[in-house]
Amino acid sequence: MHPLEGRRLWFVGIGGAGLSAYAFLARAWGAEIGGWDRVRTPYLSGLPGVEIEISPDPVVREGWEVVVSTAYADRVEGRSRAEFLAELVSLRPQSIVVAGAHGKSTTSGMIAFALAELGHDPAWLIGAEIPQLGGNAGAGEGPLVVEGDESDRTIEHLRPAIGVVTNVELDHHATFASRAELADLFERWLEHVPQVVRGWELDPVDFELAVPGEHNRRNAAAALAALELAGVDRAAAASVLARFRGAGRRYELVGEAGGVTVVDDYAHHPSELSAVIAAAHEQTDGRVLVLFQPHLYSRTRHLAAEFGAALSAAEGACVTEIYQAREEPMPGVSGKLVLDALEPGTRAGWAPTVEDGVRIVCSWARAGDLVLTLGAGDVDRAGRLLLEVL
Repeated sequence: MHPLEGRRLWFVGIGGAGLSAYAFLARAWGAEIGGWDRVRTPYLSGLPGVEIEISPDPVVREGWEVVVSTAYADRVEGRSRAEFLAELVSLRPQSIVVAGAHGKSTTSGMIAFALAELGHDPAWLIGAEIPQLGGNAGAGEGPLVVEGDESDRTIEHLRPAIGVVTNVELDHHATFASRAELADLFERWLEHVPQVVRGWELDPVDFELAVPGEHNRRNAAAALAALELAGVDRAAAASVLARFRGAGRRYELVGEAGGVTVVDDYAHHPSELSAVIAAAHEQTDGRVLVLFQPHLYSRTRHLAAEFGAALSAAEGACVTEIYQAREEPMPGVSGKLVLDALEPGTRAGWAPTVEDGVRIVCSWARAGDLVLTLGAGDVDRAGRLLLEVL
């Protein structure tokens, strides 16, 4: 019998990367599912035949168990995504949860990919598309691999067999007052986890990967350690990890036009920007140009100087207005704070919109350059726009 058989689950925010994955697995495990979202997202393509309401305001079906995305928790009654994810993890004793400030999607993708390639038939719930696995969720009979999340403290509810923390760095200033508070959350969580990997204690792998950058060599080290704890032969795992081509929007090649290469990445924290820009410099002898869209007013207010320093490693940086998500605008907080923090001598551009940014970066670009489109908002559409006009 499937563990969720007989349940009717309604997901509020079903189009998101997280809830769409949870719905996929719940359906595979026997539940009848449905849900609501404001818009039809690409993640819904993985839920064919599911009844989904698209409308401006949340819709809840009477008589269904309701699971609510964090984004709508203040508007709809129901179980939090954290509570539901905790239930899913508890239903699969061989579970691996990956947490940390950066690299969660890539590291969990690496683990799931290696398990799949080596015949362990994993299930997985990851907050990004993993092209080599065919999506952001899978429902195999083997270990369950989950990308955990600290942004709303979801992680502390999960009780896996193996817990991975890639790194500890303050990224969600509306949730945590300090890095120490975040570190305490992770350590309290790990007290309940039998087998633990702390990524910052590991040396980066010394073999060649299909994904560039020191940060990915560190992600691979954490994935390799988790796979060993799961009983996978280290040499076999390393051979597979070398073939992992990345998660969606993680140094993802968009294309090339006019001799200019365009790469898109989800990087939205200064450390992530630094890592991606460094990886880009590894990949090209030409200039690295960046179109960056800040994400969250609180993050931009607290880290504007750090964003400016990170972007200054590129030969040119164009900054857009902040992408509004989860927070109301803050007086005096704008993407211009990041622009003003760029180091003298860095070619700089201000773009109120993504389209403005595309025009500016195109005017800079020449053959041999590599253009990065960076951010957690809707800047991912900039890559295609760039290719059209280059």
